[in-house]
Order: sequence, then structure tokens, then C-alpha cells
Amino acid sequence: MTIDLTQLPDEVQEAVAATRERVAALHAELPRNQLVVWTAGNVSERVSLPEGSDVPGLLVIKPSGVSYDELSAQNMVVCTLDGQKIVDGTPDALVPSSDTAAHAYVYEHMAEVGGVVHTHSTYATAWAARGEAIPCVLTMMGDEFGGPIPVGPFAIIGDDSIGRGIVETLSGHRSPAVLMQNHGPFTIGSDARAAVKAAVMVEEVARTVHVSRQLGEPLPIPQQSVDSLYDRYQNVYGQQATG
Repeated sequence: MTIDLTQLPDEVQEAVAATRERVAALHAELPRNQLVVWTAGNVSERVSLPEGSDVPGLLVIKPSGVSYDELSAQNMVVCTLDGQKIVDGTPDALVPSSDTAAHAYVYEHMAEVGGVVHTHSTYATAWAARGEAIPCVLTMMGDEFGGPIPVGPFAIIGDDSIGRGIVETLSGHRSPAVLMQNHGPFTIGSDARAAVKAAVMVEEVARTVHVSRQLGEPLPIPQQSVDSLYDRYQNVYGQQATG
């Protein structure tokens, strides 16, 4: 059954519109942070549907092969969680990102994930080309990733194989980032903004650890200290909500 956005309840249409705005704006962060070239890379976000809604799960993602300076809320593509484009007001010829199946698989199998990002950022992708995890040798890594950044299996674009590798690697893992072997980093988050932050941070630590290794072997951080860093950053750091 084909879903027509205009036939969905008003509150669902409003949620989709808000998600399109966020996803379009967040794509600008990828070239701004030098994480992509040309039309590579993509950001998606799960649409937060009203509680009790009987509408199938939806995601918003970048259209395939469209230049970053041509992206707008209006040409963000809306898909179901099996990766199928709905009737979303965009031209039929405007297809979603070639990585949509991977994003959709993550959303289907990791209920806590609200955003997914893929880039080909230089240093993180260089580690992926080696099939080597980034060791936890920086306090920033303890904070952000809770340990090393793992490597996922080699998989080809075209079906949900990449998504399967992401889910298998990150399920039960504290890292919001995985280096898919010979491909590049994929990051997850509670929403698209969190996933974009993780994409920026994984490139930063990939570059720093690479530079460190040119000087000698980096010093690992003891697991107890990694755990302490992660707990503080995730639960104490920043502006805490007050009653």
C-alpha cells in the first residue's frame, strides 16, 4: 500500500515537515566540518509520530546525488522504515539516498536510534580502509564513545547488508560510531543532531590518534578511567535541567 503524505493526519504532516526542516539544515554541517565532498554522505532522522498513531514508522533522508547547496526541506525524501519512498510531494524521479536501506534497517532494529549519519570523512575512512578500530587513547573518546570506535564488516551498498553490519556491531556497544570496513563511518544518535555531532567527533579523534601514532605508540586509558569519563560526560557534563 502506497502512503500519501497529504492523506495522513495533520499532526503527522506537521511532524514530517518539522523533521524535513531539521534534516535539511543539518546536512549543511557535513561540508562545513569537511566531512564530505561533492554529493557524498547523508543524514536521516526518524519522524517522531504522535503517541498512539497508527501511521507506520517514517524517516526523512537526503535525496540521492543532489548537491548540498541545492538541498532544502522541500526536497528531503520521506520513506517508510523498509526504505520505500512515500508520496511525499517531491517528484517521482527524486529518489532517496543510496544508503537508505542501511538507515532504514538501523531504525527498524534499534528502537533507541532517532538519527543516522554517513560520511566519507578522510581520517575516519582511512581507519576503515585498514579495517582497524580506533583505540581509546584520548579522554575525549572516553567521554563521547565510551571506549574504542569499532570496525564493522565489509558490505556492499544496494540492500540492507550495511545496516545489518551497523546493528550487529553497535548493539550493546557504547560507541555511537562504527567504521564500516573499506567504506567509512556511520554514526547514530537519539536524533539527527546527535548523530551529526558523533560524525564530527569521530573524524576529530581519528585525525588526532593518527597524528599521535606518527610520533609513537599512543598510551591507552585504563578501562576504569574510561568508564568514569563516560559516566561523567553522559550524566553530569553540561547544563543540567533544574526543577
